[in-house]
Amino acid sequence: MKQLLQNLRTGETSIAEVPTPTPKPGTALVQTAASLVSAGTERMVVEFAEKSLVGKARSRPDLVRQVVDKARREGLLTTVDAAFNRLDQPMPLGYSSAGTIVAVGEGLQGFKVGDRVACAGGGYAVHAEYAIVPKNLLAHLPPNVDFESAAFATLGAIALHGFRLAQPQVGERIAVTGLGLLGLLTVGIANSAGCHVFGVDIDPERVELARQAGAEAVTRDQAEEASLAFSRGRGVDAVLICADTSSDDPVTLAGAIARDKANIVAVGAVGLNIPRREYFQKELKFINSRSYGPGRYDPDYEEFGHDYPIGYVRWTEGRNIESIVDLMGSGRLDVSPLVTHRFPIEEAPAAYELITGKKEEPFLGVLLKYPETHSQENVDRFERLSVKTLKRTNMQTCKHLTLGVLGAGNFATAVMLPAVSKIPAIDLVGIVSGSGLSAQHAANKFGFRYAASDWMQIIDDPEVNTVAILTRHNLHADQAVAALQAGKHVFVEKPLAVNSEQLSVVSEQLLSTDHCLLSAGFNRRFAPLAEKMYAFISKRTEPLVAHYRVNAGYIPLTHWLHDPIVGGGRIIGEGCHFVDFLAYLVGEVPISVTAHAIPDAGNYREDNVNLTFTFPDGSLGTVTYLANGDKAFPKERVEVFAGGRVAVLDDFRTLEMVHNGRRKLERSRWRQDKGHRAAWEAFADAIISGGPPPIPYDHLFGVTNATFAALEALRNGERVSIDGGI
Repeated sequence: MKQLLQNLRTGETSIAEVPTPTPKPGTALVQTAASLVSAGTERMVVEFAEKSLVGKARSRPDLVRQVVDKARREGLLTTVDAAFNRLDQPMPLGYSSAGTIVAVGEGLQGFKVGDRVACAGGGYAVHAEYAIVPKNLLAHLPPNVDFESAAFATLGAIALHGFRLAQPQVGERIAVTGLGLLGLLTVGIANSAGCHVFGVDIDPERVELARQAGAEAVTRDQAEEASLAFSRGRGVDAVLICADTSSDDPVTLAGAIARDKANIVAVGAVGLNIPRREYFQKELKFINSRSYGPGRYDPDYEEFGHDYPIGYVRWTEGRNIESIVDLMGSGRLDVSPLVTHRFPIEEAPAAYELITGKKEEPFLGVLLKYPETHSQENVDRFERLSVKTLKRTNMQTCKHLTLGVLGAGNFATAVMLPAVSKIPAIDLVGIVSGSGLSAQHAANKFGFRYAASDWMQIIDDPEVNTVAILTRHNLHADQAVAALQAGKHVFVEKPLAVNSEQLSVVSEQLLSTDHCLLSAGFNRRFAPLAEKMYAFISKRTEPLVAHYRVNAGYIPLTHWLHDPIVGGGRIIGEGCHFVDFLAYLVGEVPISVTAHAIPDAGNYREDNVNLTFTFPDGSLGTVTYLANGDKAFPKERVEVFAGGRVAVLDDFRTLEMVHNGRRKLERSRWRQDKGHRAAWEAFADAIISGGPPPIPYDHLFGVTNATFAALEALRNGERVSIDGGI
């Protein structure tokens, strides 16, 4: 399918052919008929992308500080690679569209194939022939609402949410400043709600459009005098600022024309220096409107479809979208006069030349249009979406590892694939991502033969003898089992599973599968400095004591990693790395664990913990995992004491070894190496030679069980025994 993309590194806006996405649970696959180009948000993205690297740095000093901190921690070359990988990621544009549902994901209720819908959301309602949209960002269209009008629904919901925040009453006198697309939609909404509307803009042509829409409108130089007459000398009841400017003038004007105790709502992006005297004397209330209603920026609502009870939250973003299309269906909101330009998707870059001013031509509503028919390839694919097949391939030793990859997120493209692509024994066959877009980008960048959006295509491909699973944590176990059933070798990025039930299923499948190797992304044990550390302490004749301190940093409570179902939480989802490293140093998996944590206090979620593990030989290992530190400080430090020897590994950049009063220092000055490439080289060698798995299975399964036990110990406050091995 065709999709409009923005390259943040080069500034190029282009149309790309990418795989048609596959609907996830709770989502619909929508064939787009029309989408609206945002002259505000999207223009800012494009203008940022077109800046030079110096210009980008000047406009985002916060990101520059992050890059500098990362370079100090991880090395200059590692940081440069990460920064350019981020800039190379194609950014999908668009957040307001309309079309027809052609396939539905598991568990989606209230929508079916053939429904006409309005679609919302950045990353969802994108400028593409097909889009995956979650339930709460879909709205059914009345029969008399065409797709072009429905494409305005998201922007209309932004205007409607701002209007609701002003708390207007029927008959009140409302001012709308800034009469672009957002302002004119606000004028239409206020009129339909029975308000008297006063419009202000610096452009006489837009003033005239507001008059035609039923407002009393004037240019900025007439605004203060005209507003007195409009409000009968009292001042307006509310001001909705819909302008797009860094100037503070809209906020100043709002204070001048508002009545005593009025509400002022900033819907557009404007300067926010509020003049105290006017706002103090009138006791004005100023509100910054946050997009299109409650639910926006809440992944539980937008991504997972958890609605808010209507008795507590009447107007969510989804219900605001419904309200807009209802207004269109009743004839009380007509957006057709706002359309000034239409471009077929193939000519979409021309639309961005228009909104960024490269074409000196007036515009308002800029629409992208899409073909009305499916390609035969997509018709066949939609029919197959609910029918999964599984083909068995008997694996033997082989000369090359032919790799299929599930998942093409930032970790895959920044860390894993750069490492894998440098190994001659690995042949890159196919890569899959849910959206298809990131898979196509990775395929082009690293040289895969094909990209796709349905992960079963990799499982069914007889050319693939090895599957790498780099998806979200909740998918790891099911995808590993499917790959093993198909007779393929499997590499699972940590964790192997997010609960004991999943782990048991993986274990049972592995035991019943011939000729297949399983490994996991416990890469730190393969790092060059880690191997030197192990060699140094392996001469011990008594138990060791090891302390692994992890300055993991804070992540928001809404992050998917905190979700016990999707991410498993930070102990299971990331802590397994550090437990495995202790097991590697000792040579055995732990047999028990105790755990303590500081109170979460509403800020954290079981991610400021101290875990103490005991091992069969009497060794002790402690993992101190912290979210309450500063990310500018190095992330990881391991200290090991054993038999008169001390070894300190600092962030995989330096290794200090002390014995008999002698100190030896190993240093990696320019690049941090955590062993990702070495882990894959070991796995490939085991597959090709028919050797044992590079990580013993009792470690793979015992370490994963240890994280489950650590969480149990943390919650019940007792020592918990650990089930070891497979």
